[in-house]
Amino acid sequence: MAVRTTDPVTGQRDVAPDAGTYLRLAWKRVRSGETGVLPVVGGLLLVSVIFQSLNDRFLTPGNLVNLLVQAAVFALLSMAEVWVLVLGEIDLSVGFVAGISAVVVAWLARPQFGWPWWAAILAALVVTALIGLLHGTLITRIGLPSFIVTLAGLLFWQGVMLFVLGNGGAILIRDDVLIAISSGTLPRIGGWVLVLVVVAVFGVIVWRRDARRRDVGLTAPPVSLTIAKIVVCAAGGAGLVLLANADRGRLAPVYGLPWVVLLVLAVLVAWAYLLGRRRFGLYLYAVGGNAEAARRAGIPLARIRTMAFVLCSFTAGIAGIVYASRLRSISTSIDGGTLVLYAVAGAVIGGTSLFGGRGKMLHGVLGGLVIAAIDNGMGLLGFSAAAKYMVTAAVLIVAVTIDALARRRRPST
Repeated sequence: MAVRTTDPVTGQRDVAPDAGTYLRLAWKRVRSGETGVLPVVGGLLLVSVIFQSLNDRFLTPGNLVNLLVQAAVFALLSMAEVWVLVLGEIDLSVGFVAGISAVVVAWLARPQFGWPWWAAILAALVVTALIGLLHGTLITRIGLPSFIVTLAGLLFWQGVMLFVLGNGGAILIRDDVLIAISSGTLPRIGGWVLVLVVVAVFGVIVWRRDARRRDVGLTAPPVSLTIAKIVVCAAGGAGLVLLANADRGRLAPVYGLPWVVLLVLAVLVAWAYLLGRRRFGLYLYAVGGNAEAARRAGIPLARIRTMAFVLCSFTAGIAGIVYASRLRSISTSIDGGTLVLYAVAGAVIGGTSLFGGRGKMLHGVLGGLVIAAIDNGMGLLGFSAAAKYMVTAAVLIVAVTIDALARRRRPST
């Protein structure tokens, strides 16, 4: 049934599209190049079907929950890259910035120092934010290319790690809370309570947003599609909790939603709100889309770009803490070069444009899931690391090709 709205300028009554018309308009936008997350979601489903057909353990509850934990570091690093890719820049240092964060946490949490876990985490995040501030200042105030500055950062922070840890050195993590970040789980009832709260908050936000757009005569989905969004969110949350609450232990019962999944979701919500709903995020898109036009509009380019690099390194710091928690240590064996390549690949595979001006935090999470799924599935099949790299590279090429073709179609339509 059509919904009547009022044009806020002319005062004329108009009829908003019904569900069928709205979906046809959405499909028209997809055909014109505005594909959103459809390619990566389709790719994730395709990867899941292929690996499940080759190994029936891929879609078991135990493996899927392990896959979510594996994807946490990739998703966080990909979200870090989104901050600078939206500007049309790049940060090649995030892998070893994450390593510096892990070193600071592990070092300060040692019994010799006795720092509480929260203070060690806070110190690590402050250090990584300052690293981002240094990179951003060199890029924006002196005018150095981000590629060169962050490449130098990759080498420098790797050297700092080697200096602190020594060749072949490692620091073990013994703090129970730090270990629980990646290995701890919610009780079964806790997962259901969390899903109810999240669905309720999501429902209120989506309902109010769509209703407000209808009230002022802007394009908005009909009520039936708004309800469908909330139902899909509830179904997805219930499916995730059912999956996590299944006993996946071998020697002892193991169940519950991992804490690290909640951490990634919290970062996703916070960063998505900052990027998509606040003035800073709008400025970021404006600078990435056309820096000269943004400067003429009065946007402080240097400050916005510097803050993007600060947030990039800060998010990488969170990823480093999760990385150290999962391994229960940090050593010089961390492959920061591979991590940064996976971070860029994850963001681009998820849908963030390498050309700037387009990207969402959800793209980083979905791209990280794709990379983790490839790594996990090929590991189950016994493929070598060489094969994993080649398949990930092929997926990256496909994602960049889709992005380039979509950009080519947009101006023509």
